[in-house]
Amino acid sequence: MKRMLLALALLTAYPAYAQELTLFVGSLRDSGTKQGSHAWAVEYQQGLGENTAASFSWMNEGHIPGHHRDGQAVQIWGRANVLNRRLSLAVGIGAYRYFDTIESSAGGGYANLHGWGAVGSLAATYYSSGSWLLQLRASRIVTRNSFDTSSLMLGVGYQLEPMTERGPMRSAPYQTGKTTSDEFTVFLGRTIVNSYHSEHDTAGAIEYRHSPARHVDVSVGVINEGDAGLVRRRGVTAQIWGVREVLASDRLALGVGFGPYVATDRNRTAAPGDADASRFSWIITATASLRFGRHWDARFSWNRITTHYNRDTDLLLFGVGYRL
Repeated sequence: MKRMLLALALLTAYPAYAQELTLFVGSLRDSGTKQGSHAWAVEYQQGLGENTAASFSWMNEGHIPGHHRDGQAVQIWGRANVLNRRLSLAVGIGAYRYFDTIESSAGGGYANLHGWGAVGSLAATYYSSGSWLLQLRASRIVTRNSFDTSSLMLGVGYQLEPMTERGPMRSAPYQTGKTTSDEFTVFLGRTIVNSYHSEHDTAGAIEYRHSPARHVDVSVGVINEGDAGLVRRRGVTAQIWGVREVLASDRLALGVGFGPYVATDRNRTAAPGDADASRFSWIITATASLRFGRHWDARFSWNRITTHYNRDTDLLLFGVGYRL
């Protein structure tokens, strides 16, 4: 996780070059069993110049028999822009942090496995005369303690800065101020357990966010995951974020955060020698906020809580924030 956080910090701290947001759908195949499944991904990519770029993506590898695996990837890209920059041909390589739900004799009949892998990709991107783009991507994921996959996906993307020329933009307006300043947000949403039955319940959270630097936020929060059967957990979080304003109006901001989550799970029986059912976990979050007034914004956060006792969850939260 520390390697992923360092890569994200470098990506967001780099001077503000053009940014792209792309949604991919397609299929993949397990290299060992030859079993296939659907696949999809959401990616934020930022140019580092005419021939290089960096990206962060949240990938879902579908349902290979016995496995439900997804994760986050950070990649560095080399690219060549041809045909008057209508077409960009790129090769990318990077790290992949995966979360795999497998069949097991553990409580609930499943287990949550976590680990690291490597991802390599080939991409061909067609840029329209406007802000839209179309990308065909082939990727290979290799892991040490899990299965390997090959995927082919088609993506539709949008350039998040005003167009000055066709193709991947070389630069964008420099962000002069802090992204967030101080913000209080109240969230409501859903907890989804990472099991084979995806047990769920209503979730809520309160968050305070502060921006000490232009592309950095820090936050503290309280989360109540509700009662999803296997999980009845609540606790406190602290996260550090890489954040960036996008669009010409700077009304939209994107970010990725990571930090500890200290919680009590009332549906977990304490192991012998444990004082209680409190446990230290990790949380990684992708967030987007849209300002609709001088002080108000709407925020969506996709939180992945990673545990060591097979009770990983996703929290999909919608909130209203007030900026001081």
